Amino acid sequence: MAQKIHIVLEDDLDGSEATETVSFGLDGTSYEIDLNDENASALRESLATYVGHARKVSGARRGGGRRSSGGSSTSANGSGGPTAKEVREWARENGYEVPDRGRVSAEVREAYDAAH
Repeated sequence: MAQKIHIVLEDDLDGSEATETVSFGLDGTSYEIDLNDENASALRESLATYVGHARKVSGARRGGGRRSSGGSSTSANGSGGPTAKEVREWARENGYEVPDRGRVSAEVREAYDAAH
């Protein structure tokens, strides 16, 4: 006996027929919401400014969405690669201007990686 299952998505905001499920994350929690084209577009537009200034995180992040500010002898990505201090020292020796604290730019990290 054959069965045919028909799934109908309902827009979680206004109850109309949804056209897609939108996934997003905030503060370490992943969410999904079923939306029609108009509401999905409105959600993307409202997040566009923040997404444009954010950095992508690849892979699943574990242990919540906030990082501690405590020091560590390993890199921020946990891979055991170079520390920010090591990259800063190399960058200064090679003519790059880098801040004493905070993130090292992607440009400097890429140059460091290419040299090592």
